[in-house]
Amino acid sequence: MSTLFDIRGKVALVTGASSGLGDNFARRLASEGAVVVAAARRSDRLEKLVREIEAAGGKALAVALDVNDPASVEAAFAAAARTAGVPDIVVNNAGIAQTKPSLELSEEDWRSVMNTNLDGVWRVAQAGARAMIAAGKGGSIINIASILGLRVATHLLAYTSAKAAVVQMTEALALEWARHRIRVNAIAPGYIETEINKGFFATDAGQAVARRIPQRRIGLPKELDGALLLLASDAGSFMTGSTIVVDGGHVVGTL
Repeated sequence: MSTLFDIRGKVALVTGASSGLGDNFARRLASEGAVVVAAARRSDRLEKLVREIEAAGGKALAVALDVNDPASVEAAFAAAARTAGVPDIVVNNAGIAQTKPSLELSEEDWRSVMNTNLDGVWRVAQAGARAMIAAGKGGSIINIASILGLRVATHLLAYTSAKAAVVQMTEALALEWARHRIRVNAIAPGYIETEINKGFFATDAGQAVARRIPQRRIGLPKELDGALLLLASDAGSFMTGSTIVVDGGHVVGTL
């Protein structure tokens, strides 16, 4: 059992690593012995993350990546391959949210969310798979979806639509790429506390949201670690096309 979740020496590229869940994913993978390629647009925050991972005894490097730009995605994977090796694990985490009534949603609003949360996931998954295939090895691609890809909420039309598409994309890519020994799975987090939403969940409105979750609380980033390591390691070797829901029972509690 001690080697079941072993990812020591694996190369893991994490998008959106400069904050929130991506920051946590990068730190956790590094703490388990992976060489982490932390990728995002905010280079200053990436450099800080890398310094802190290395100070804790891990291995990491920062790579500039804008998932909205195909050339940037290709360049990031090329840089990762040169400096750390072709990624064995890709955590497809970069995303944005926009809260607006659907009747007020503009073309620009819609495209902004879709370009990052759907098109960006496809760009990164495709680049990762191409790199793995060219290197003659398999790997694990982990798309970060959301419970809002499985249910809906008001004023989040573009976000919920994109995340639902990510779930479907995960299944489609898993079917196609299984012959290349590439596993494609997704994690669908529920409401998880991050630096962006921490203030809201401390308010009365935020606490009301928490009370609607069967476990009566908001999740913590570290509570996604189990699903992450399962999908990243050989513990999940016979899993592909799966979406793991980590939400304190939120989805089943609101059916």
